[in-house]
Amino acid sequence: MLRSVYARKHHCIGLGLFSVLDAAVIFGCVSHRRDLMFYIIGGITVSVVAFFFTIKFLFELAARVVSFLQHEDRERRGERTIYDYVRGNYLDPRSCKVSWDWKDPFELFYKNGQPFPAHRPVGLRVHICHVELAIDIPVTQEVLQEPSSNVVKVAFTVRRAGRYEITIKLGGLNVAYSPYYKLFQPGMVVPSKTKIVCHFSTLVLTCGQKHTLQIVPRDEYDNPTSNSVSLIDEHNYSLSIHELGPQEEESSDVLFEKSVMSNRQTCQVFLRLTLHRRGCFHACISYQNQPISNGDFDIIVLSENEKNIVERNVSTSGVSIYFEAYLYNATSYTNTQWHLPPTHLGSSQRRPSTATEDEDEDSPSDSQTPEKVKKPKKVYCYVSPKQFSVKEFYLKIIPWRLFTFRVCPGTKFSYLGPDPVHKLLTLVVDDGIQPPVELSCKERNILAATFIRSLHKNIGGSETFQDKVNFFQRELRQVHMKRPHSKVTLKVSRHSLLESSLKATRNFSVSDWSKNFEVIFQDEEALDWGGPRREWFELICKALFDTTNQLFTRFSDNNQALVHPNPGRSPHLRLKVYEFAGRLVGKCLYESSLGGAYKQLVRARFTRSFLAQIIGLRMHYKYFETDDPEFYKSKVCFILNNDVSEMELVFAEEKYSKSGQLEKVVELVTGGAQIPVTNDNKILYLNLLAQYRLANQVREEVDHFLKGLNELVPENLLAIFDENELELLMCGTGDINVCDFKTHAVVVGGSWHFREKVMRWFWTVVSSFTQEELARLLQFTTGSSQLPPGGFAALCPSFQIIAAPTHSTLPTAHTCFNQLCLPTYDSYEEMHKMLQLAISEGCEGFGML
Repeated sequence: MLRSVYARKHHCIGLGLFSVLDAAVIFGCVSHRRDLMFYIIGGITVSVVAFFFTIKFLFELAARVVSFLQHEDRERRGERTIYDYVRGNYLDPRSCKVSWDWKDPFELFYKNGQPFPAHRPVGLRVHICHVELAIDIPVTQEVLQEPSSNVVKVAFTVRRAGRYEITIKLGGLNVAYSPYYKLFQPGMVVPSKTKIVCHFSTLVLTCGQKHTLQIVPRDEYDNPTSNSVSLIDEHNYSLSIHELGPQEEESSDVLFEKSVMSNRQTCQVFLRLTLHRRGCFHACISYQNQPISNGDFDIIVLSENEKNIVERNVSTSGVSIYFEAYLYNATSYTNTQWHLPPTHLGSSQRRPSTATEDEDEDSPSDSQTPEKVKKPKKVYCYVSPKQFSVKEFYLKIIPWRLFTFRVCPGTKFSYLGPDPVHKLLTLVVDDGIQPPVELSCKERNILAATFIRSLHKNIGGSETFQDKVNFFQRELRQVHMKRPHSKVTLKVSRHSLLESSLKATRNFSVSDWSKNFEVIFQDEEALDWGGPRREWFELICKALFDTTNQLFTRFSDNNQALVHPNPGRSPHLRLKVYEFAGRLVGKCLYESSLGGAYKQLVRARFTRSFLAQIIGLRMHYKYFETDDPEFYKSKVCFILNNDVSEMELVFAEEKYSKSGQLEKVVELVTGGAQIPVTNDNKILYLNLLAQYRLANQVREEVDHFLKGLNELVPENLLAIFDENELELLMCGTGDINVCDFKTHAVVVGGSWHFREKVMRWFWTVVSSFTQEELARLLQFTTGSSQLPPGGFAALCPSFQIIAAPTHSTLPTAHTCFNQLCLPTYDSYEEMHKMLQLAISEGCEGFGML
């Protein structure tokens, strides 16, 4: 029973097993057929895809080979093989990397990612340009000696803040993502560069009224900046004010109040100031406890009534206002027993009379006497728009003019406390040329404020040079406003330029000189669209001011010396030629005031004493230092630094002929041949010597020059400048051309490293310099910030760059020989730092000879 059951079960199992096996065999046959079809279709698909990618690879390879063969250097084409391109062993601009953290350099890579040896020629070009100003920035490239040797260090210097475009190309192809655009922000605020806008050396304020000072923060490179974490923090800007002289009365009240506001968009800071006490004060503005550039100034604080009086004084046109005063010690010279003769003043020193102030032609003397004032005497101080004069009246009706000062920035006031006799506030007047004058006056503050306001009115409301230039040009255009600037033809001969120019302008009126010259050179067909006119100005300046033509001369044989009117000119050179020279300078100043293409500079380098006479300054022995350095070193310095009691000097000057024979003895004062020079009066002797040698000998020449100049430019406009500013106005800074510099500079000595690396760095640094920095470099090396009319080619001796036997030190200079001694350096950055430091701080040291 049990067996049958088992057998039945087993049979059932067997039937089921056979059924499964049959189904598996049938399914296996069908699956084998499907796999075969899949393999066939898959193989065909893979073959097609492989063929497609092969064709694509070959086309891409061919395109790259052709492309790189077109851009690669011809010398290197033979070095490549197809195998190099197949395995990516070529320089690919798209695989190169540029880092911008200003530490990592530029890296070169093969297409396959392997480092490319940068010492091999790759045609790397880097161009950097300021987007807004279109200024190209010079760069220097250096391959770093690292194990991979695929690193190129590109160095450049950015001075102007703003957006820059940086283009990097290899073989004419841009590297990845080139060009780049980088924004260079201004640096941190530098107090020595930060300035007050519309600066005055003295402010006239009203007690209790608020006054706003506008300050422009600037960085190290003179970019307006607001990059300060605490720019508007009031504690960053400090203002110190103290009263000049003893206080009239002690007061516990607050002297002043200030507040600071800023505008980050315009990079400006506004300091609002209110003073609560009358008097004269000195103020100093500092940023983070360091004085700003022009932050030192005086302040005169008036009451409301005093302010009204000053405004009335200044607004009264053509009338001199007088004040009663007492004259104290007028000079430091010891009491002498003679009076100086009247100094013959040229037209530059004679000022027009006003309605109530005559020039006192009948006065016994027109200049001050060196006689020391023993006790205070009553005098009258006259303030007019042009001059400040001190007079004494004899018998209350006869005026005697004691002192005269010009109303100009060169006349300085010092404020002292009450005098010991009359207990009146004291004022010291000093123009740097005449002996200081000490006055005590009951209305001292009103007198000083009237002078200051008249000065501000004369110079256009600001004492900065650029503001004075703008005022000068605006007023000069106003003077000639009614004269048309139409064309007038000037036909001259190139072979006899001076004579033909004199003849062509012989009958010209002031109106004709104010017109636009259309210059035609004889036997030349060029039309004057500006070129011939500019050429004529340059050639006629050379004909007039070059010493070979004998109108002007130098005090030494050095062709870099300044030029001065020639007292020993040839007889055929009449004084009328100096009038023509004056008109030409006036013409250049007027044309420059019109701006644009009309701007003309005087191609000359005048002596400081001649410039001083143009603006009406008296002579001083210090002018010898720039005008006649040899005479200054040999005689002036010797007298200043030694005891003159045994030198047997007298107040006279011996004049010698060109052959060395004594012609005559010129007395500097009446009876000067019998007056000995002592240690007490040697300064007076040197000043009189300067007056004779620099002014009196050329009085006629200067007077005629001024006659022509003042026909076009009023003397009161010229008087707002000092002699250094006048040179900048007339002659400009003289653009220094780096290409001209590089062409004519002589490199002496040096190893391969010096000539190939250091000199390449040097020219890159010089190319990045501003005109001001180039002028400093020129002054550091030659002693003068200006080039001769012929540029670097005219320097004698030539500008020499000497390989100094030192390393990583400051450059030195030998100004007598125009030599710049340049050490070797390890990097571009080090040389840039050292050269910048030398020209900024080294004008009084660092080996200058």
